[in-house]
Amino acid sequence: MSSSSFFLKGKPKSAKKRKMPLDSKFGKKNELPKPPKVDQTEDDEEIHSSDEDEENMATEQFSEVEDEEIAETPQDKRLKLAKLYLEEIEKEEKSRAEDRELLENNVSQRLTDEYLDSIGKLRRKVAETYTGYDEKNIVQVKHKLHQLPVTCVCLTADNKFLFTGNKSAIVLKWNCDSMKVIGNIDCNVGKSVDEIENSKKKRRPQTYALAVTTDGKFLAIGDMSPYIQIWCCEKLTHLQTFKGHRDIVTSLVFRKDTHDLYSASRDRSVKIWSLDEMAYVETLYGHQSAITCIDALSRERAITAGGSDRSVRIWKIVEESQLVYNGHSGSIDIVKLINEENFISAGDDGTLCLWSAMKKKALCSKELAHGKSDENDQANWISAVATLINTDIIASGSCDGVIRLWKLGENYREMSLLFEVPVRGFVNSLAFTNDGTKLIAAVGQEHRLGRWWRIKEAKNSIIVIPLLKKSS
Repeated sequence: MSSSSFFLKGKPKSAKKRKMPLDSKFGKKNELPKPPKVDQTEDDEEIHSSDEDEENMATEQFSEVEDEEIAETPQDKRLKLAKLYLEEIEKEEKSRAEDRELLENNVSQRLTDEYLDSIGKLRRKVAETYTGYDEKNIVQVKHKLHQLPVTCVCLTADNKFLFTGNKSAIVLKWNCDSMKVIGNIDCNVGKSVDEIENSKKKRRPQTYALAVTTDGKFLAIGDMSPYIQIWCCEKLTHLQTFKGHRDIVTSLVFRKDTHDLYSASRDRSVKIWSLDEMAYVETLYGHQSAITCIDALSRERAITAGGSDRSVRIWKIVEESQLVYNGHSGSIDIVKLINEENFISAGDDGTLCLWSAMKKKALCSKELAHGKSDENDQANWISAVATLINTDIIASGSCDGVIRLWKLGENYREMSLLFEVPVRGFVNSLAFTNDGTKLIAAVGQEHRLGRWWRIKEAKNSIIVIPLLKKSS
């Protein structure tokens, strides 16, 4: 299209002038009245000038704040936050150390430990400081809602609250200081009547797995069904039910300092869930039989025990790959991370295996770690393992009447017995407090996975074992 369609040639016609009305009062044509003269006094001038000054000052202040915000770079913000964090650490350490030099060493050591922990390379040698357990102060507690064997325990990161499950649909919340029950959860809440009736027809209700977030906000429960229930830890209210697995959910774990949940099931799959969005993320496949245990720390990785397929797998979620480890002669029921690079596994062959993620073979194996059974001369089934993260001490339990604590040697290539704690019954679950001062055990008359044996003399209870250390 030519430009002539958009523009007209020639000079534009001038607009008609607007005629002003004649009025005898104003005099001549088109002559407007002049505004009356106003005499500005000194007071008026002062008021006028003060208004202008206030406006100018406000404008200058606003521009200064705006300039500061624009001038502050992301690096400056990080530096400011780092300084605040250092001040908080110094305040905490100042109460512990009176000497200035000792204070600086404590702050430096704490920063170093936190950095190494964040990258998964923190190693603390603490096993040598343990001398035994405080027999006089062992606490054994029972509850009327936990009359059946206790199957699992789960501690909050601040060591204030303990959640326990048993071979029923009830989960209890305990105060760790007083060891008294302060609330309970009915796992049938959130299910329809048909779902409850169907589960009762198929199997007896049982709490199989518990997991709590690092911030203590969410509690995840696996209750002998394909569903995962999410509860509020503080108010004990039901928040969500995740449906996706096709068989019983056997194990749950939250990634450290996140709301990412990893679940393992008898359907041979691992599923990832986001509790920030209350949504399913993805599914991981690889195991050839029911998955019995799952664990995770800070990295976007999960480690699983494959039960009767006799394999342990590390799932590299970001890389979308997996590493496979074989070494047991029987079913692998438990796998626990010691740090981001080392882990321990155990099963019905009675062997404790110590691994490195960089090696396909176990670094160290302790056969018949809990001896043999007097009835059938078979190895005692290791039913529980606990690790004190980033240290060289672990604990294991079976049905032989003792909990054993082990010291891990240099580079995790050795394992030696530290001491034993007598406990009657099946040790179905173990957990260290974060400071390593106590060991909590879930004990029952039956094994957590079935009813093959029964120890009548045992009590279905929670046992809190205080551990003794050398005085520094």
